[in-house]
Amino acid sequence: MIQPFTPVTSGARLSDQVAEQLATEITQGRLLPGDKLPTEARLVEQFEVSRTVVREAVSRLKSLGLVESRQGSGVFVSQKLPFAPLNFASRHAASQEAVIQMVEVRRALEAEVAALAAERRNDRDILAIEKAVQALDAAVKSGGDGVDEDVKFHRAIADATRNPFLIQTLEYLGQFLHGATQVTRANEARRMDFAAQVQTEHLAILQAVQAGDAAAARDAAAKHMGNAITRIRSADPAFWHQEGERLAQPLVKGLRA
Repeated sequence: MIQPFTPVTSGARLSDQVAEQLATEITQGRLLPGDKLPTEARLVEQFEVSRTVVREAVSRLKSLGLVESRQGSGVFVSQKLPFAPLNFASRHAASQEAVIQMVEVRRALEAEVAALAAERRNDRDILAIEKAVQALDAAVKSGGDGVDEDVKFHRAIADATRNPFLIQTLEYLGQFLHGATQVTRANEARRMDFAAQVQTEHLAILQAVQAGDAAAARDAAAKHMGNAITRIRSADPAFWHQEGERLAQPLVKGLRA
């Protein structure tokens, strides 16, 4: 089901922001091949932009092969999309090994994302990442699992890359990786030493991005994900059978939403 669109703001080109949100609906399968996009007037209303901005965004999607116009009917998602949907559906999706493999995907992406963020961040980006760290710490202190705050922390870093393709890729994978994040966060919350390690690792990424040190940011992000894998492997069987499989279900449910 298509999600309500978020009004775009100043910063990156407005048309790019509109195109990114529309592309996300397509790549995440909420808009399927043959589906009609909302009318131009509706998009103008939801994004709170001009018709020119909407037309530029749609033009970009056409150039990428994601949508096509039908004279007198409107704009539709292309019947033949220029990518093959990733298939994460399997009976093994809730297994410990599947969660570890998901974190391995994150490690490959997040390391480079952090490096690019360190190279390209501005003062506003740093402030956003700092606020995300503070929100995550506050959530943990108040007894929450910090899953949403953890996702927002990594998204704030991704936003600093200024690379819409990286951001779209992470958005697409997010529906599957969210379940893995739930598992890792639940596991880490069981032990104070784990929670302290995660806090230290997040701080190391933040400091490297603040310093503009791409190599250090890449290393800190890779170590963070590598340590997450180690922490998952150290979880006792009781945790995994009682909590892990239940929390991993979004890995499958995300495909059916």
